[in-house]
Amino acid sequence: MTANDANFMLFPNITDCSYVSCYCEENVWKLCEQVKKTHPSELSKCYAVFVSNERRTVPLWRQKAGRGDEKLVIWDYHVFFMHNPSPNRCLVFDLDTTLPFPTYFHKYVTETFRSDYALTPEHHRFFRVIPAEKYLAEFSSDRRHMRRPDGSWIKPPPSYPPIQTTGSSHSLDDFICMKPGRGPGAVYDLLHFVQQFYKPPDRNIGTKTQN
Repeated sequence: MTANDANFMLFPNITDCSYVSCYCEENVWKLCEQVKKTHPSELSKCYAVFVSNERRTVPLWRQKAGRGDEKLVIWDYHVFFMHNPSPNRCLVFDLDTTLPFPTYFHKYVTETFRSDYALTPEHHRFFRVIPAEKYLAEFSSDRRHMRRPDGSWIKPPPSYPPIQTTGSSHSLDDFICMKPGRGPGAVYDLLHFVQQFYKPPDRNIGTKTQN
C-alpha cells in the first residue's frame, strides 16, 4: 500500500506509537519523527496542533482521562497530530481520545470540541497549527512543567532524553501561547480552524447559484 491509496494510514497500529501519559506534546513530536523516518514524502502534509487559550482552561470531550459517559475533561492544553494528504481528506491521530485512531477531522472536531456557543468566553478553544517539519526543528522541552516545587515528578517522564534544539532547551510555552505574533505556525479560533481543514463535498455541482 502506498501513500496514494485511499486506505493508506501513516500509523496502522496505535500500539506501535510512542506514548507516555500527560506528555501529549512529546507523543506528537514522536509521531512527526516517525513519519520523517518511515514516510518522509508525507511529512509536508502533517501538523502538530496545540489547543489552549489565555486562561489555559479548555474543555474537551471523548478523552480517556475524562469523567462521565461523555468523557469530559478540562486541560490547560492538549496536542494532537493531523495528516492532511488531500483537500478532502484530513485525519486526526489523538493518542488520548476514546474515538478511533485515526478519526476523520469533522467527526473528531464535532465530538471533541463541539461548539463554543454554549461555553463562556474563558473556555473558548484556540488552535496553533504547526507544520510537522517546523515542529521537529523548533520544539523543545526540559519537562519543567511536570515537576513539583520540590523537584519531584507530577507524572513519570518518558524514558528517552528530553527533546532539545541547538537554540533552546524549553520552547513549550511559545507553542501553548495563543497570542498572534508569538510562536510558530498559525493560530485559529474553532470556526476558522474547521474552515481551514474541513472541505465538505460540493453538493451544488450542476445547480445554478445566485451571486
